[in-house]
Amino acid sequence: MKALYGQQNSPGEEMTFVFQERENLPPTRDHDVKVQVRACALSRVDTQLLSEIKLKKELVPVGREISGVVLEVGSKVTFFQPDDEVVGILPLDSEESGVCEVILVHEHYLVHKPEKVCWAEAAGTVRDGLRAYTALHYLSQVSPGRSVLVLDGASPFGTIAIQLAQHRGAKVISTAHSLEDKQFLERLRPAGARVMDVSHGKMDVAESCLEETGGLGVDIVLDAGVRLYSAEDEPASKSQLLPHKHDIITLLGVGGHWITTEKNLQLDPPDSHSLFLKGATVSFLNDEIWNLSNVQQGKYLDILWWSYIMEKLSNSVFRPQLDEPIPLYEAKVSMEIVQKNQARKRQVIQF
Repeated sequence: MKALYGQQNSPGEEMTFVFQERENLPPTRDHDVKVQVRACALSRVDTQLLSEIKLKKELVPVGREISGVVLEVGSKVTFFQPDDEVVGILPLDSEESGVCEVILVHEHYLVHKPEKVCWAEAAGTVRDGLRAYTALHYLSQVSPGRSVLVLDGASPFGTIAIQLAQHRGAKVISTAHSLEDKQFLERLRPAGARVMDVSHGKMDVAESCLEETGGLGVDIVLDAGVRLYSAEDEPASKSQLLPHKHDIITLLGVGGHWITTEKNLQLDPPDSHSLFLKGATVSFLNDEIWNLSNVQQGKYLDILWWSYIMEKLSNSVFRPQLDEPIPLYEAKVSMEIVQKNQARKRQVIQF
């Protein structure tokens, strides 16, 4: 039985991916669930985060968002029984690779999969759904009538965020990084999001958002990263399609919420003063926080199923941005693309 792992030989070096032959699984412990994996979504491995929380290892398990069928349960498992269909996100310290036919998972990291949701959709939606719900519910309290700017709306996360915000009755504005992305967003249902094509570099995002909101500014901003410096000082790897941090602060309304994925965000005194005058807040979106704090476990499981993600996916509120399912033998190549941030759709391995 093979499993996929990531390997980084030295700091700063690109991660390579290898299949390793696995020995037989250890005996099922009291709270373990043995799962036959049917689909596994691929997400980028954050090597910096793993290093910071002392989880750096020679071989890093790859593939954490899984869906599958329960084969066996431990003696103290109360939530599941054999033949149940489940979905979940493996924890950061998991020794298991989701790109493997059979794995052991603690019961507290799984929820039931709705019958009418296919394996690939369940695995491919669970992380982006969690991120969108965290951003729009816990960090900004989206509500009817509020305006929401979703940057790079055609990304897997952006697509879910747009649909969630519209479901909550918000007015949504989004940016598109190409004509293809713009056409995709305009086809989303329910329609209504205002789409700004920034691919030609002529669109002033701040000016357009202020015009769209009658000069009041946007209530909630979900970025996809921001430029921190001027164009000539910015690293070449930083996309020039991303807005500058000053643009975000300019378009943010009074009492607004800026939800950022930029882990190295640097605010200078004038930036902070502008935010102070607006009474605005900056929050950092780290979806791993649910697994880093055991006290939040019950709330986390509630989000995965009862509150939102699987239930709304079952009712077609979410329509994820998935690529065609990928066979196991192409997992290594697909993971290399994901690790380089070159995948525009969520990549899902299907067994």
